[in-house]
Amino acid sequence: MKMIKNKKAFHNYFFLLEMEAGIVLKGSEIKSIRGGKLSFKDSYGRIEKGEIWLYNFHISPYEHSGRFNHEPERKRKLLLNKREIKKITQQVEEKGLTLVPKGIYINDKGLAKVLLAVAKGKKLYDKRETIKKRDEEREIQRKSK
Repeated sequence: MKMIKNKKAFHNYFFLLEMEAGIVLKGSEIKSIRGGKLSFKDSYGRIEKGEIWLYNFHISPYEHSGRFNHEPERKRKLLLNKREIKKITQQVEEKGLTLVPKGIYINDKGLAKVLLAVAKGKKLYDKRETIKKRDEEREIQRKSK
């Protein structure tokens, strides 16, 4: 399966540190992810009691699961080693840094993996620069075709 990216995060943040984390899911959630029924809108990570949790990550209910469905926006635990959590904690405690999911994919073993990044928010002028560079790259590609 290809990666489903958080396009808004690429627009709003600079990524300083990236890590791959497992995610604890219920049966109907993994089926919805395989179907591409998810949204990263306003999702973020938070460190609580030495664990990392993902908030506001919307996974739509699976149509065929009936009454045994899941809550779409419940908080979900991310699976990382203690030293990785410690490294992320040190980074996040600095001023202005946050945890943002960059994307999600299913690996070869059938497990869902989240790309988590320690990120710094972009200012308005940084966003304008990003848009300008993207437009220039498109123009170059059009001319080369």
